[in-house]
Amino acid sequence: MLGLFKKKNKTPRFDFSNIGVDMHSHILPGIDDGAPTLRESIMMIKRFQELGFKKLIATPHIMADYYRNTPETINKALDELLEGLVKQNIDIQIEAAAEYYLDETFENKINKGNLMAMGGNYVLFELSYINYPNNIKEIIQRLNDKGLKPILAHPERYPYLGSIENYYKIKDYGCYFQLNTISLSGYYGKQVQKTAEELVDNLMVDFIGSDMHHLKHADALKQSLFTPHLKTLFEETALQNIMLK
Repeated sequence: MLGLFKKKNKTPRFDFSNIGVDMHSHILPGIDDGAPTLRESIMMIKRFQELGFKKLIATPHIMADYYRNTPETINKALDELLEGLVKQNIDIQIEAAAEYYLDETFENKINKGNLMAMGGNYVLFELSYINYPNNIKEIIQRLNDKGLKPILAHPERYPYLGSIENYYKIKDYGCYFQLNTISLSGYYGKQVQKTAEELVDNLMVDFIGSDMHHLKHADALKQSLFTPHLKTLFEETALQNIMLK
């Protein structure tokens, strides 16, 4: 069915201009597994513009064992990127937050109150792809108690969550869901695509994000525009990306 849809539509009938904001990407140069250099950052940003985005919120990884970023390292990379965009006369709004890994250091960061949030108080975090974190309920409640709004990044990509009932539990703890748009294109495989579609069908998606690390993700992001479930998100879901303008 999807193949037929793409055959008949070589050019998407819509783009991302109706939401305007991408709130999950790895476009800051040289600080995580995203863009390695300023040149690649700018190439990715140009692709965002072609797809209708007007604002990007960069969310570099913060992980205790791999990417020990801080507000200082992130803002330094942001300044480098903004300077490069000015030199090339590229007009697009870019801000920086972070994608926090739920590890042993995350709770300490919450307690200290120095998290890099977006839109004032939304905090993006991710889980292990292998093991279910037994303290996820407590972490979400701690964020809420601090006046923060937790957003779980790409919930469709955690295979151990399984049934839709487990997703409802996490939502009931007080958590928003951010779907990786390219999951709908099959980029991560059929099972992730199926889970993503199920989340859309159950009206559980609050935000969509590209999670762009490189230009292959940009290609998949364009392909997602041909999928019926993205069309459903645009037409039937009150996506909250617009709240981050």
